[in-house]
Amino acid sequence: MIDWEAIEKEAIRIRRDLHTYPESGWLEFRTTSVAASMLESLGYEVRTGLEVIEPKSVMGRAPQDVIERNIARAVEQGADPKWIERMDGYTGALGILDTGRPGPTVAFRFDIDCVDVAETQDPDHRPRKEGFASVNPGWMHACGHDAHTAMGLMLARVLMEEKDELCGKVLIIFQPAEEGVRGAPAMVDRGILLDVDALVAIHIGGGIPSGTVTTGCHGFLCTTKFDVTYTGVSTHAAGSPQEGRNALLAAATAALNLHAIAPHSDGRTRINVGVLTAGTGRNVIPGFAYMKAETRGDNDDVAAYVYDRAMAVVKGSAEVYGVRCEVVRTGAAISADSNFVLREIIRDALQGIPGITNLQMDGDALGSDDATWMMRAVQDRGGVATYMRLGSHTGVGHHNDHFDVDEATLVTGVRCLEAIVRKGARFLDRKG
Repeated sequence: MIDWEAIEKEAIRIRRDLHTYPESGWLEFRTTSVAASMLESLGYEVRTGLEVIEPKSVMGRAPQDVIERNIARAVEQGADPKWIERMDGYTGALGILDTGRPGPTVAFRFDIDCVDVAETQDPDHRPRKEGFASVNPGWMHACGHDAHTAMGLMLARVLMEEKDELCGKVLIIFQPAEEGVRGAPAMVDRGILLDVDALVAIHIGGGIPSGTVTTGCHGFLCTTKFDVTYTGVSTHAAGSPQEGRNALLAAATAALNLHAIAPHSDGRTRINVGVLTAGTGRNVIPGFAYMKAETRGDNDDVAAYVYDRAMAVVKGSAEVYGVRCEVVRTGAAISADSNFVLREIIRDALQGIPGITNLQMDGDALGSDDATWMMRAVQDRGGVATYMRLGSHTGVGHHNDHFDVDEATLVTGVRCLEAIVRKGARFLDRKG
């Protein structure tokens, strides 16, 4: 018999610990260590680092000196050096539970990185008031990934307790670098999903109230994230302006015209310039500018259209001002839809679970998520996949410095995922 009260308390403890020590994408060394250590203690086969990451597919990874600094901090904050060494500089973990009995292979994906936002100093903010606010400057779990990781670890504990009652295999995936959609392709290309019959990803919050659970989502936007560096020629703004090549003006021209790209009649498009830095002084023609931007589209064709137009704008602006530009793709996600059959199976499995007051079959996606790479990979090989939403009062929207979750929903999430595994034998019979 599962002690759900104990599961709830431990889920909250883990979530608060992770909230205190948030780590950005590809730098989740302490978080990975926490996950791997607990999986090992429970008796799971554990893989991490290059055992679950294909380095050629990694996007948006920090320079080596930044990685080394964050490894050192992770150890100072409690990371196990044994797991740090085993990661070999690459974060993420996989726990494998093989029951030894015939049955489907079911995978669950939990993202582990934080958002690059500084947590509020407001004394009424619950993490601040109760002593578990972020201690890592500029980083905060403002999207609920701390809750996801805690639910994944509690799911691992519950399933191990029930191992003798289960069949098939369960994979519990702790994925790095979801923010900026940078992590999932590297795990897919490492082959960790090759034998998976059903994949479930879950996200907390998203404007859905506590008590509501959505068994599947649709409408994920394809997206490409890219950085642009403009390099011109610095010179005295008054003494020799004709000798300069203004990188700032090239970047500013690009930023304005990126937002002027025409929409597409076949679907939604989105574009955003989120960072623009340039220049060194008031009287110096700027010889350097740096821009972070993203494009999104409803489907592959619409996404390709807006990205191609963006590249024309970026490169054309460089030509106008006689500067060089370098574009680096730092992240990407595709679109994917949740399989109806799997949504239906999950709906049936979740009937009567405490904490659920509203069970929905379908919901709108929250923009983009690189779980779509995993969903598509499983579906392309004949499996089924879905992206669930777990309602939770958050007070404010995601990526806000006041973000928090209703911790009572954590145990509801674990109950939901545990029920899916217990109904897992039906996956093989009802794919579609």
